[in-house]
Amino acid sequence: MWQGLILCAGLTLGGFLLAHAPGIADSGISPLVFSLLLGLVIGNLPFIGRLPQARPGLQFATRWLLRSGIVLFGLSLTLQQVLGLGPKVILLDTLVITTVLLVGYWVGTRLLGLDRETALLTSAGSAICGAAAVLATETTIRSKPAATSMAVATVVLFGSLAMLVYPLLYPLTGMDEGLFGIYIGATVHEVAQVVAAGDAVGPQALANAVIVKLVRVMLLVPFLLVVGQWWIRSRAADDTTEVVRGGLVIPWFAFGFLAVVVFNSFIVLPAPLHEGLVVIGQIALAMAMAALGFETRLERLKALGIKPFLLALCLFAMLIGGGMLVTPLLMS
Repeated sequence: MWQGLILCAGLTLGGFLLAHAPGIADSGISPLVFSLLLGLVIGNLPFIGRLPQARPGLQFATRWLLRSGIVLFGLSLTLQQVLGLGPKVILLDTLVITTVLLVGYWVGTRLLGLDRETALLTSAGSAICGAAAVLATETTIRSKPAATSMAVATVVLFGSLAMLVYPLLYPLTGMDEGLFGIYIGATVHEVAQVVAAGDAVGPQALANAVIVKLVRVMLLVPFLLVVGQWWIRSRAADDTTEVVRGGLVIPWFAFGFLAVVVFNSFIVLPAPLHEGLVVIGQIALAMAMAALGFETRLERLKALGIKPFLLALCLFAMLIGGGMLVTPLLMS
């Protein structure tokens, strides 16, 4: 196992160094993305091959380190933040997530002909919290590495575009700064991208955007509970030759995430310890991303083609346009 973990650690170190390099640090691109890209590049070099001796460590990273990182991600959220803006924010986020997931899955599978895994992962990344949602969903449905990598790529592309588009839209919408911050938090993909877009608009926009975004992150838990049960039932319906045991599919790590949120709401850890745990969570997620990238073959990504990006583009347009209409109506 140690060979695979050392490989993941090296790729993760490279990802963090790239993310904090001059000229890149201000872009808002997460170290997770660079770790995935490095894994993808190194894993597809002809002289590297599949490194079968590294496989146990890679599997450990994509399973246990991934779940641990998502649990520690709960340290970025408190219940007090959720309640601060009132129940309308929860309604807004729930509406955005539900609509994007349903429309994205239908468009992806019915109109674009994508496989169910790619359609679901791409929709989850757009609807909830970017790469973290993709990884959490991947852990629940056990998807192929290529589908996960492609979904993360769409989050990076359109989330990065959102950081440029939203500040330009602000003076054209007629919203005040606080309301526009709610709009950002409800519709932009990644937490880091929300911070970048909100900060470009103003301090009140930034504060509201982060809180609304973190509420979306918390809604990841009920989503995983629903999708786990739905996924196993749909598989049983599609493949009558497969014996699928009944019972509720429970992503236990999601409850760990929720428990950490509750803990973080009532117990104040010393700042160095809190920051250290947050960094450990980021490293665990980055190592999981590196492992997923390393196990992804470019020919499989090529087989998926441009359709996942077309789906993500449709969802991006829906988030911008639909969010601009719904946010003032619900928050008035």
